[in-house]
Amino acid sequence: MIIRPRPHGWQLLFILRGSIVPAIAPKVLAIGALAVAVAAFERYWHPFGRDGVTVVPFTLLGLVLSIFLSFRNSACHDRWWEGRRLWGQLLIEVRGFARQAGALLVAEPELRSRTSQLLIAFAHALAARLRGADERAACMPWLAADQRVLLERRNIPDALLSQLATELAVLLRADKLDPYLYAQFEQRLHGMSAVQAGCERIAGTPLPFAYTLLLHRCAWLFCVLLPALGWATPVVSMLLAYAFFGLDQLGEEMEEPFGLEPNDLPLDAMVRTIEIDVLDALGHRPLPEPLQPQGYLLR
Repeated sequence: MIIRPRPHGWQLLFILRGSIVPAIAPKVLAIGALAVAVAAFERYWHPFGRDGVTVVPFTLLGLVLSIFLSFRNSACHDRWWEGRRLWGQLLIEVRGFARQAGALLVAEPELRSRTSQLLIAFAHALAARLRGADERAACMPWLAADQRVLLERRNIPDALLSQLATELAVLLRADKLDPYLYAQFEQRLHGMSAVQAGCERIAGTPLPFAYTLLLHRCAWLFCVLLPALGWATPVVSMLLAYAFFGLDQLGEEMEEPFGLEPNDLPLDAMVRTIEIDVLDALGHRPLPEPLQPQGYLLR
């Protein structure tokens, strides 16, 4: 995610870091080069007569393309925002679990520590799973030796939640934890499982490919077939290419909010926040520092 002070005045025209320009520059330059060639060709030869081609069809196509891009970007932003809400909900559930553990497991400090570290392991494993990284390596530092058998499971985040329930059930069977209080913990675990399922739904269900392909093709056709407007053709074509390809690129980045693109969600930073809160509840010192943007980019 791009984190930087809001630019003002002329800064808006020249900022590249955090802008979509580097990603779409090759396309815009290709359109500009083609437009220069078309303008030069039209200057010396008029294949459609002196009056050229009417711009009315392109006006209509541009309007339709703008509406389609708006719908697609709205759908992509909804996915991005839902992903952020789910991780916000995960933070609520983890803090609630840690708070309950601190109040109800006072007589079981070892169990409290084990369950708290499982919470951190779950956050690391879930982030790695969503980004296609190594879940085992991500959560291994937070697991006790007897818990590493969980790394053999196919769905490691779910296995970690199951282990949390199992560890608490030991107290329940020993009559050291009231069934009602166990249900409170189970409710938190259910909330974390719902967050995982929601994130996996977003990650595993992209927007229909045919819809994305249609918009991408229409944007290229519109910019390539734009009527010649004399030597103003390159300027107009590149401005339109910047708008259409920029919106298309932003939609692609937000469609998969858990990736590593500049505008994706900062999962590493949110996992670090969970780590800090849980360790703070356990009384660990010193605490890890929150992740900071590097070059205005927060991962």
